Amino acid sequence: MDPLSLLVLPRARPSLPLRTNAARAPPSAARLAPARRRQRQRARLSSPVSAVAAEAPPSPSPSGGGEEDSEGRFDWLDQWYPFAPVCDLDPGAPHGKTVLGLRVVAWYDRAVDEWRVFDDACPHRLAPLSEGRIDDKGRLQCVYHGWCFDGRGSCQFIPQAPALGPPVHKNSKACVASYPSVVQNNILWFYPRADAEHQDVLERKRPPFIPEIDDPSFVTVYGIRDLSYGYDVLVENLMDPAHVPYAHKGLMGKLLEFDIEGGGPMKMKIEEANVTGFLSPQENGGYFRYEAPCTFYGSPLPREAKGEEKKKKKPQFMLVFMCIPVAPGKSRVIWAFPRNVGVWLDKIIPRWYYHIGQNAILDSDIYLLHIEERNFAAAGVENWQKAVYVPTQSDNMVIAFRNWFRKHCKSQVGWAAPTVDQLPATTTKDKLMERYWSHVAQCRSCSTALKAMKALEVVLQVAAVAVVGFLAVAKGTLVTSVVHKTAIVSFAVLCFAASRWLANFIEKNFYFQDYVHAYK
Repeated sequence: MDPLSLLVLPRARPSLPLRTNAARAPPSAARLAPARRRQRQRARLSSPVSAVAAEAPPSPSPSGGGEEDSEGRFDWLDQWYPFAPVCDLDPGAPHGKTVLGLRVVAWYDRAVDEWRVFDDACPHRLAPLSEGRIDDKGRLQCVYHGWCFDGRGSCQFIPQAPALGPPVHKNSKACVASYPSVVQNNILWFYPRADAEHQDVLERKRPPFIPEIDDPSFVTVYGIRDLSYGYDVLVENLMDPAHVPYAHKGLMGKLLEFDIEGGGPMKMKIEEANVTGFLSPQENGGYFRYEAPCTFYGSPLPREAKGEEKKKKKPQFMLVFMCIPVAPGKSRVIWAFPRNVGVWLDKIIPRWYYHIGQNAILDSDIYLLHIEERNFAAAGVENWQKAVYVPTQSDNMVIAFRNWFRKHCKSQVGWAAPTVDQLPATTTKDKLMERYWSHVAQCRSCSTALKAMKALEVVLQVAAVAVVGFLAVAKGTLVTSVVHKTAIVSFAVLCFAASRWLANFIEKNFYFQDYVHAYK
């Protein structure tokens, strides 16, 4: 759907509650380990809930019917969730994130060469383990009082306990909830149930697998970004290719030639719609598939070539998005773009350079979607079909997702921790679109590049000042030629100008750059 069409609705108030009659079923107490129950009862949520519910439009839906289906509710806790691309995780430090309302920490267990995912709360005083360190024995250490934990979540050492006293570290209350985790397609996934009965979940269920990512003939560019709008808005936006030439004007190139801006009719079909997601074959032979709740992938190119190229059955490139519910009004996207063309480019182009353009695309509709989500809430989630007008086939994937979300989820994310039914207040665009904390701090390539550029900026400034100082000290004794003086002064000016250009480049690409649609 076109995000701009909803901006005419009344502006939402800060901390806007979501109006819905659908009851959200809390997680069963039997499913929660004792340590998790204690942690959740005391947990402080940094931001409230969630996805805006939606009703199916009254017209016939492409996902097949508007009545409740017989397949039951979608179990949000019986799913795998992506944590981050492994290339963005430093094995020497713990990493904290919020996923499905849970605060979790990932760390690398050197004892078994595996990544672990724990509750991000030390059982001692609930300090965040993500602010801790990996000690010299390869254990996760809480830096508040030094408690140490092994890969199973068992406490191995309490510094304050007497060496000859009772082994208090062996008490079950000293343990941290450890979630099943696995690395697949170079992405760390975890399963949000820590009970002993779910530790072997990999034997019956694995995360969605994209074979092209592991294909040696493909190269894949990964990225991650936190977004200031909810999970459902993120998913439907990715399923809406019709907005690309307008919301991202000037960023995508000339992909289509139907009109001067690149838009035009799009025919989309919906097949295989059920509780696990759906398939959308494209008119040109491409396809997109939604595997609930996180994975949306496909290719605009045909899956099978024709004629002499019949043997080439793999698409030239794929778009893989992993949409992660974080908290109400907050989501995270992980992208992976495998391709088998221009493979050599990855040997000379660093990953952070790709991220400049990819972040600009995300920036160009962040504000639109942030306001759209509040307009949905202001209209009332039960009135979604009255608030929107989706008459063309280009909206079929959006309608299919909203139908899935309504039929199988009652238009609610099944949060794994207690939540509050309200959206965060709308803040200024520079905070909504900031890049450092939402991306750069999470991306090893961009954070490394930023440090190098800042160091270069300082070097250029020092060089400019040093050259001017040299001329002042020389006082015509060492540099007597006018040509030499001119060259040295020019060098100083160039160094200073380069430092200012670099400072501007850093600000725009690693911190904040506004996107004004009116001038694109």
